[in-house]
Amino acid sequence: MHRRQWIVAAAGALAAGRSSALSETDAAAGVRAALERGAVAAVGLLGKTDGFLGNPKVKIPLPGYLQDAAKLLKATGQGKKVDELVTAMNRAAEAAMPEAKALLVSTVKAMSVEDAVKIVRGGDTSVTQFFEGKTRTPLGQKFLPIVTKATEKVSLAEKYNKLAAKASGLGLMKKDDANIQQYVSGKALDGLYLIIGEEEKKLRADPVKTGSAILKAVFGKS
Repeated sequence: MHRRQWIVAAAGALAAGRSSALSETDAAAGVRAALERGAVAAVGLLGKTDGFLGNPKVKIPLPGYLQDAAKLLKATGQGKKVDELVTAMNRAAEAAMPEAKALLVSTVKAMSVEDAVKIVRGGDTSVTQFFEGKTRTPLGQKFLPIVTKATEKVSLAEKYNKLAAKASGLGLMKKDDANIQQYVSGKALDGLYLIIGEEEKKLRADPVKTGSAILKAVFGKS
């Protein structure tokens, strides 16, 4: 089956009851619209106060190595310092989120028809996989200075980095977790792609709610 025939069929065998099939351009436009809606919604949900801290699905916990130390700190009456670090980590992730919007949207606009075909053909997380593959590295670079600025005022963060560097050198923890700023940046990205995935699943389950005829045709069930 030719590419044009496939995307029209897959993007929908679609519109039961519609008199004409979607063109390749319309089908690709539907996929782009779906990606943009999911990305913008995810950034909006996470980039507000308590977007991370108040959502158990994405709340960033202390790195595993520090969790044991935190128990000791709390036992010695220093729990406030631990809570301060956890709050700072999650506030940093929330502050970084607006940086994601422009890159996610530009990635959508640059998406090829071949990418659209893969997304339509893929499973419930194909949109999420597309975004992660295209944006994780550049977003990580954008997030890091914002996260660093938000956590550098917390004294426990600097102490953690010193202890974690030693632990990493001894093979006791992953290198990516040995720097609190890199750890938070990575977890912020994990949370972003998780929420994009949830938005994608909602869209596929009920594209009618979007109010878009093209999205209904592309992602609707025949």
